[in-house]
Amino acid sequence: MSASSGSTAEGIRGGDEILLAFTRALRAGGVPVTQDRTHDFLAAAALLGADDPGAVRVAGRSTLCAAPDDLARFDQIFEAFFNSRHGLPRPRPVVRPEPTAEQLPLDDGEGEQADRADDVIRAAASPTEVLRHRDVASLSAEEKQRLAAMFATLRPRPPLRRTARHQRWHRGQVDASRTLRESLRRMGEPAEIAWRRRSQKPRRVVLLVDVSGSMSSYADALLRLAHRLTQGIGNVETFTIGTRVTHVTRAMRTRDVERALVAAGETVPDWSGGTRLGETLRFFLDRWGQRGMARGAVVVVFSDGWERGDVSVLAEQMARLRRIAHRVVWVNPHRGKDGYEAVQTGVLAALPFCDDFVAGHSLATYADLVEVLADA
Repeated sequence: MSASSGSTAEGIRGGDEILLAFTRALRAGGVPVTQDRTHDFLAAAALLGADDPGAVRVAGRSTLCAAPDDLARFDQIFEAFFNSRHGLPRPRPVVRPEPTAEQLPLDDGEGEQADRADDVIRAAASPTEVLRHRDVASLSAEEKQRLAAMFATLRPRPPLRRTARHQRWHRGQVDASRTLRESLRRMGEPAEIAWRRRSQKPRRVVLLVDVSGSMSSYADALLRLAHRLTQGIGNVETFTIGTRVTHVTRAMRTRDVERALVAAGETVPDWSGGTRLGETLRFFLDRWGQRGMARGAVVVVFSDGWERGDVSVLAEQMARLRRIAHRVVWVNPHRGKDGYEAVQTGVLAALPFCDDFVAGHSLATYADLVEVLADA
């Protein structure tokens, strides 16, 4: 470590010194932790709460890991560092000062009821769990920053499809050719029966994200979800729809999520514009979908269904999409809200051609969507 960075570390509080020591342990363990990532980690840990081990883990995985292989190494070093019983430092607990006599509440005979109420409060959900179920559109700027770090907790798995090729397996169909070859190699003596099964490969996922004015409060979170799916699954194509169709897959493949969102923002020309779902869907199918991108794929449409164009065009194009796609999933941010009814003309036109109609307004609903995609 250089002299300047050493002097800087000496001026940092004890909690940050522990986090800095943890980054050095990661670097020694083979995780390529840079100075910029260290600063981002300290900022994220301070924002989420450095006294919460779960928050520190989320902050570290979001800022210090650059590749999938780093995640497993990070978890091992995290457990060894913070849970060691052999003298390694651990985060210091937050010490709250004892209240003075003036600060103590007066005893009016309701002390037992107050203790009982306090027990109920302590049994409530954690702030992180509450934030997972909050509507993205209702969050403050600080809460959105905390939620952005929590997207790293999503664990997407690709939907699989069977291929024409076979692979060796311990059960399934009898592999007659391999069994016969093994018998001939033994000069006709009986050989062990060989088995095989159809091999599998990831199925393509196509995301159509509505960035019109009615979806502007959800666009940032949906693009973060698209980035997480792209980084976790790989075989993902992302488009934004509104008054135009924009292919933003290249931006979503940028490893850093903030840079990916900036690149997408520079690419999309119709942020917070109007909505012509039928026309944009027809353009997508004519240029990309019919030629093979949507054929046999899982297509996910993120939209509230407000259609300013002809809904009959939307119904026609949804029927066309349903014929070539393996599965069509419609994600509506209002679907999970109390009292919601599918009365939008666009939703009513599209629903007959959708396999799944799911909510998409919170991180918890995004986690449910990840499972829907994995099972598609």
